[in-house]
Amino acid sequence: MNRRSEETSQMQIVEREEIDDDDDLFEAIDKLIAQGVNAGDVKKLQDAGIHTCNGLMMHTKKNLTGIKGLSEAKVDKICEAAQKIVNYGYMTGSDALNKRKSVVHITTGCQALDDLLGGGIETSAITEAFGEFRSGKTQLAHTLCVTTQLPTSMKGGNGKVAYIDTEGTFRPDRIVPIAERFGMDPGAVLDNIIYARAYTYEHQYNLLLGLAAKMSEEPFKILIIDSIIALFRVDFTGRGELADRQQKLAQMLSRIIKIAEEFNVAVYMTNQVISDPGGGMFVSDPKKPAGGHVLAHAVTIRLSFRKGKGEQRVVKVFDAPNLPEAEHVFQIAAGGVVDAKD
Repeated sequence: MNRRSEETSQMQIVEREEIDDDDDLFEAIDKLIAQGVNAGDVKKLQDAGIHTCNGLMMHTKKNLTGIKGLSEAKVDKICEAAQKIVNYGYMTGSDALNKRKSVVHITTGCQALDDLLGGGIETSAITEAFGEFRSGKTQLAHTLCVTTQLPTSMKGGNGKVAYIDTEGTFRPDRIVPIAERFGMDPGAVLDNIIYARAYTYEHQYNLLLGLAAKMSEEPFKILIIDSIIALFRVDFTGRGELADRQQKLAQMLSRIIKIAEEFNVAVYMTNQVISDPGGGMFVSDPKKPAGGHVLAHAVTIRLSFRKGKGEQRVVKVFDAPNLPEAEHVFQIAAGGVVDAKD
């Protein structure tokens, strides 16, 4: 087993180096200096959490002038320089199809679930899993912590993992048996996971801002947020604060979408459910995902999780732009998420 895990980690290192040399997914912010932008101004952008030219183009000028020390004239010059480096105009459908080829599908560890998702959890997109407690959402998150680090030849993402935990449910000891199932060294797997426990929605947002610096330096392939809504439900109470809550939630989701597209990483986030008394007596399941329309429009793929018999769980494609509505059964085992046994 040890020799096998050593071979796997060597294979990962070799493959990861090749991928890095292969093509740059983003343009580093330092390239602005060659376009005549002052190095001090570039440093100010980095301090504000902007580390790539692609990320810079995702900010409004109003946001950029809010950075201390950047005047409107400087911002205009910076944006002009960035436009020379990054093409943010129109492209043909063929170019868009070519760009989609850089999307990686990360295996969930369960063949039936991979088939349901068209190959696995995809990068440059947000996959949301909602369901009641004990429906398997966090178990899938732990399994993805390991499968993301598998080489691409084994349907992995060949990259590191960022995990933001708002509910205190991350268990590093749970990673060990999952890593062993895939023949990987548990110590090396845990070293490739960066973990943060968030306590307020502001803390959660600041953790996302700090992530850009790490992702611009190291090959991350997934961001896991468990769960997206928990802190908003605590920090904002009552209908009087609902509009403010939804606005702050929209800003956070906008930041997450930008991270996913800027660094070509997969985003897997869990969501809680709320009772829907207005659903009527003819609705089989009167529970709906929390977060309202703001969250519904922001995510790319929505998955509904529910309990099945014993250790079995049922997952259904609730909403996706490119997947048919279908459902599959998976099972939770010591080695994480596995195919259901009849």
